[in-house]
Amino acid sequence: MTRHFLADDDLSPAEQAEVLELAATLKASPYDARPLAGPQSVAMVFDKPTLRTQVSFGAGIAELGGNPMLVEGRLAGIGIRESVEDVARVLGRQVSAIVWRTFEQSDLELMAEHAGVPVVNALTDEFHPCQLVADLLTVREHVGPLAGLTVAFVGDGACNMGNSWLLAGATAGMHVRVSAPEGYVPSPAMFDRANAIGATTGGSATAVPDPVAAVTGADVVVTDTWVSMGKEEESAAREVVFGPWSLTADLLAHAQPEAVVLHCLPAYRGKEIAADVIDGPQSVVWDEAENRRHAQKAILTYLLEHP
Repeated sequence: MTRHFLADDDLSPAEQAEVLELAATLKASPYDARPLAGPQSVAMVFDKPTLRTQVSFGAGIAELGGNPMLVEGRLAGIGIRESVEDVARVLGRQVSAIVWRTFEQSDLELMAEHAGVPVVNALTDEFHPCQLVADLLTVREHVGPLAGLTVAFVGDGACNMGNSWLLAGATAGMHVRVSAPEGYVPSPAMFDRANAIGATTGGSATAVPDPVAAVTGADVVVTDTWVSMGKEEESAAREVVFGPWSLTADLLAHAQPEAVVLHCLPAYRGKEIAADVIDGPQSVVWDEAENRRHAQKAILTYLLEHP
């Protein structure tokens, strides 16, 4: 049976811990693992704007001995020019794995159903699981063991990063608090899904409307852009709604003194995060961005070696 990584809870708690340990090992020795030697090709398909995803997967696949094959989503016309199922059948005969950054989670699931090779979610509107493995690796490096840590996610919680933090955080045994304006909170079903995992790991997932209450005592404080891709027309309205959830030095002061700050980027200083926070001593954003490569190498290696 082919393994895929489509959502954060596709990895069990034990598997997530194994992938994180492997990521740390590969970061220390970048060229020791060569599961793609040959070189075998990995299709990197991009339907959305990309910087970190493209460069980290491209560099990581090469370090694993493989060939990063760039597939331009607009030229391929997946789901428009050809069905997702037909594209999956074609790609699956050419490559050893498929990495897809796209819109609909349901399309990604169709790709996985028909490709016959591992499919990795490089971002959908619903989840961003590769980013979360990088985030957890970063927290491990700067804070320590994950179980029992408190994470505050402030801003637009009803986005892929909010959903992924709930699932991945609970899988790691963390306590995830999401603080967002009314109407921008993850769905109750997503909290239920996370808390079902947390019941087995000691983790938890809660909505905390007040951003100060959410951040108070937190070990990790996370934010993301208020305007996700495809919602640019809502920018002005969102800036008004989200103002109290801006991650400023005053808000961060309620967290633990040694708390770390994460942002998956791109960041808009003066909006969801203050310049003196993202560029300040508690920010680990640049390590987080680098860790995409190491995390994704571990994910690919794990999927290829555990079919």
